[in-house]
Formats: sequence, structure tokens, C-alpha cells
Amino acid sequence: SKFKTPANLKGLLDKQVVGPSTEDLTESDFPVQSFNPKVQMPFERVSGQNPRKVEVERKRRLYLSFDIAELLASKGIDSNQLMPRHYDPDNIPPIEETKDTVFPIYLPLQVFDNDEFDCRTPEEWISLGLEPGCSDRKPVPGKALLPTDDVLGHEDPKNQELIYDWIDVGVLDYDKETDLYLVHKTDKKGLVRDEEGRPILNGGITPEG
Repeated sequence: SKFKTPANLKGLLDKQVVGPSTEDLTESDFPVQSFNPKVQMPFERVSGQNPRKVEVERKRRLYLSFDIAELLASKGIDSNQLMPRHYDPDNIPPIEETKDTVFPIYLPLQVFDNDEFDCRTPEEWISLGLEPGCSDRKPVPGKALLPTDDVLGHEDPKNQELIYDWIDVGVLDYDKETDLYLVHKTDKKGLVRDEEGRPILNGGITPEG
């Protein structure tokens, strides 16, 4: 009789309530490991130290709590002013309004880029999109300073009317020659999809090339 299932088995299972689950049920196009920070700790636990997994999870939650726009604003930096614009000699603000200088920002942000203290190389960042046992490379989560207007932003990235903001993106690829990343804005659900709603894999390169 132990192996006889009751006729109303489905109803009995539906009535079982085990409480809320800690499983993350949100849909994502990013690999789980792409959110893990780099931690300089031995894999084998040393007596008196936290386990490696605990330290990784603590740093992951800490880094997720940071907002680059808020961090820059706390230092008095306006993210919208980081992108150089076309020089307009007919629209120079008076010294009283500019406080510091009458000259507009004209040097690109790349001039001040320093990768000496980066914890990963660009190739290592991109490789975070690879999952064990899967040949496709998924995008890697990131933030990019991009224009809110995509059409005008592509036509004239230095237009005075554009507003630049830090936007969630999926990093698809990296070009070593130009030292530039290829990124794609996430949709409202935080997914990286093409116009037909399919996940963008392998830097957007299709089997047809």
C-alpha cells in the first residue's frame, strides 16, 4: 500500500505550503558568475578567516549597492557634462554663471583613462559571459555613459541638445585595436534582446556572419 498514490494527489500537492523560496526566479540574459567580484583569497579556508564564498557574496552585495552617478554627484561632478560638445562661440555663458571657467569641456574622457589598477583585463571581463558547458558567450552587465536620445546620439554624439546619463547595458564585445567596448542598452526588464526579442549572443555575430 506504500506505493499506491491517492487519486487526488495533485490537489494534495497544491495544498502544500512550504513558505517563500530564496531562489532567484527573475529572467536574466547575464550569466550568474558575471556579477561576482574578483576576490584575492585562497580557495581553501584559512583558520580565522571568512570562507571565500562568504567574502565574494559580501562584496557582490556591497558593489551592487553603489551607484556611479551618485558617487560622481557626491564629488560635485555632473555626468551630463563629461561628454565634450560642439563649441558654440555665440553661446558663451558669462563668468558669473560658470564660476570656474568660461571654456567648455573639450577633452574626451578616454584621455584620462587609467587601467593600472583594474582588477581584470578587457579579455577577462568579456570571458565572464562564458558559462561552463555552453559555447555561446552571453553579454556582461555594465553601466555606460550614453545619450538618452538614440537617434540623435548616433547622428551627432556632440550635439548640445543631447542629455547623457549612466545607463544599464550588456557588454557584447571588445575591440583591442580601438580599445573600445561594444554595448547594447537593456530593455525595461533588464534584458539584452534584438529587435525580434531574441537574446544577443557572441557579440551580436550571427551564424551567417
